[in-house]
Amino acid sequence: MNWNSWPEFFYMGGYALYVWGSFAVTAILVAGEIVMLRLHRKKALELALNTVKYGKVKNDENEA
Repeated sequence: MNWNSWPEFFYMGGYALYVWGSFAVTAILVAGEIVMLRLHRKKALELALNTVKYGKVKNDENEA
């Protein structure tokens, strides 16, 4: 496709809502995935450190 101006590019030939909505949803999901990976990595590192330090696994879910 060939666009003559920036507004025409952003309009995407009438499909702007679909195109830019898809980009937005993808960006939000990728950002969420990065956040979740960082949280899981932090927990995994803490678990590994506790395992090495104390020789056992501390499971917070089963403790009351």
